[in-house]
Amino acid sequence: MTACESTIAARPRRVHRWPQPLPGNDSRIWYGADYNPDQWPEEYWDEDVRLMTQAGVNIVSLAIFSWANIEPEDGVFTFDWLDRIIAKLYAAGIAVDLASGTASPPMWLTAKHPEVLPRDERGDVVWPGARQHWRPTSPVFREYARRLCRRMADHYRDNPAIVSWHVSNEYGCHNRFDYSDDAMRAFQDWCRAKYGTIDAVNEAWGTNFWSQRLNGFDEILPPRYIGDGNFTNPGRLLDYKRFSSDALKEFFCAERDVLASITPDIPITTNFMVNSSQSTMDYDDWGREVDFVSNDHYFTPGSWHLDEMAYSSSHVDGISRKEPWFLMEQSTSAVNWRGLNPRKEPGQLVRDSLLHLAMGADAICYFQWRQSRAGAEKFHSAMLPVAGEDSRIYRDVCELGSYLHDLADVVGSKVTDSPVAIVYDVESVWAAEHTTVPNQAVQGWSEPLDWFGAFAEYGIRADVTPVHGDWDTHEVVVIPCVYLFGDETASRLRDFVARGGEAIVTYYSAIADEHDRLLLGGWPGLIGDVAGVRVEEHCPLGDRFAGALDHLDVSNGAVVHDLADVITSVAPDTQVLATFEADAVTGMDGRPAITVHPYGDGMTGYVGGRFGKDGIAASLPQLFAAMDLFPDAAAADGDVLRVTRAQADGRAYEFVFNRRRESVTVDVPRGEAAVMYRAESNGATAVLRPNGAIVIRR
Repeated sequence: MTACESTIAARPRRVHRWPQPLPGNDSRIWYGADYNPDQWPEEYWDEDVRLMTQAGVNIVSLAIFSWANIEPEDGVFTFDWLDRIIAKLYAAGIAVDLASGTASPPMWLTAKHPEVLPRDERGDVVWPGARQHWRPTSPVFREYARRLCRRMADHYRDNPAIVSWHVSNEYGCHNRFDYSDDAMRAFQDWCRAKYGTIDAVNEAWGTNFWSQRLNGFDEILPPRYIGDGNFTNPGRLLDYKRFSSDALKEFFCAERDVLASITPDIPITTNFMVNSSQSTMDYDDWGREVDFVSNDHYFTPGSWHLDEMAYSSSHVDGISRKEPWFLMEQSTSAVNWRGLNPRKEPGQLVRDSLLHLAMGADAICYFQWRQSRAGAEKFHSAMLPVAGEDSRIYRDVCELGSYLHDLADVVGSKVTDSPVAIVYDVESVWAAEHTTVPNQAVQGWSEPLDWFGAFAEYGIRADVTPVHGDWDTHEVVVIPCVYLFGDETASRLRDFVARGGEAIVTYYSAIADEHDRLLLGGWPGLIGDVAGVRVEEHCPLGDRFAGALDHLDVSNGAVVHDLADVITSVAPDTQVLATFEADAVTGMDGRPAITVHPYGDGMTGYVGGRFGKDGIAASLPQLFAAMDLFPDAAAADGDVLRVTRAQADGRAYEFVFNRRRESVTVDVPRGEAAVMYRAESNGATAVLRPNGAIVIRR
């Protein structure tokens, strides 16, 4: 078993190592983009370098999708073009985050070895023509990828321009699930390592249901196509998602270890895809395997833009355990891959990057430097758009570069802890995705985001913390739709509350064990005594059936949609703060909707339905009062988001962002105004226009 295959609890994290400045340069915020010079005639390169220098760019990611140009034929390697552009960049003081080049194989490889191509759930070949057309479990592809890594590392081992390795790209974005025989055999081996015996697999998956009992590991199949309208075994499907994350992680480790063996002094990363709705990989688990955490984040258009971005960046900060992380990709404006691709509004390019910086990023980069002229991403925005340097986007890019240069002393500081931690569990999200659930409209990823936005309305910036992270060091912990609940998490929560912590648990938490087998005796399962409530069944809500409940009113004025708990009993010392209101015939009228319960030296609030952000925000004052939390919350300023980063020596940087669609007036923190963006100040107060931000150095 490799280091990547051992359990989370037993496996240590790699030591955090950050890309160091080029020789003779001071430490700065890294600023740049993916750069694809091989997509352009060489006569463009000098102009690229000139415009990069003008914008303050000091790092680019190179060769991410360049395998076909590095190895145009099997075993024939051509580095000359890459050497030339690296030399130009280095001469201009621009560092290189060099890719392994393995993200997508060249056409000659898949033509020679079609057995590396993935198969879909029906067994059909996923043909080349886009990207990531390879099986994570293919031994043939692994050897080709490792060979390329070895040649890249050998060739660039002494090149001073290379400050980090960028391994592959967005693992699992297009090849998360493969249903080939290679995957089948690997899944069988994974189950053998996890469970030891086939009887343990049968117990975990409940295979006596529908006559699915297995006699040996060789009978284990991936969750292939089983017919329209049929339902796959939930335990098997959950484990396949775990396996798929592990299989890609093992592939990353294989590439990483080749690079590290030849260039041990160069830190190694790969770009995650953490946003509020992205649950492709167990990124907290993956965070143990990189020298520094990197992330790609693309904005959510509309009202969630700022809060979703802050939420996602806080989650990355949690995965990184508050060590500085690298924003590897974002967009300067529109993307290309949605059905509708809105542009960024004026001011958002700069504001968004300052927000990522505030939330712990010491590198601010984009996809990509020069907008493509051809290919599927030609309408994706870039630092240098098709309009050229005489454009709003490029002028904003230059302005941002100036700000980042002036904020160089932020490097190495850490985001200060919030009193509130919101727990995120990716495996609970995976389990809740199954089709045989009370209401498929309930998605585990949306509830944490709603709570983050609700707290922001009271001027409270919460930390988003992975379930295996340090959430129990905070004053208040929110457990939002943590569907899977094992003994370890239950014990941590029980101890946290017993010693004086304050917890808020929501509906759809502690429903099943780690194998997606329902916890018996009523919900919230293992923590019912901590919550002080007993849920016997769920009350799904929606307008699919005429005359059925589509919502529930709450006595505090909130409205619950999608799902509510049928709380049939509460502990004698549980206080009911709000109840449901409905026709008596529904059996929901007067039932508890929000409760608080003392446990040990602490207290637990319970929220028994999907209130949404607005409903949570309307209910928080009740919870705060009953739990003796945040006495000044009613007077807090929800117009702005405030974040502080602090150095070990006491220096601090306070970031303030306008959350509204109109100008807001705020008190200016004491200190030196380092950035006033779309803002005017008279010293004591400042007016922040929409998409405005200020940074105070103190």
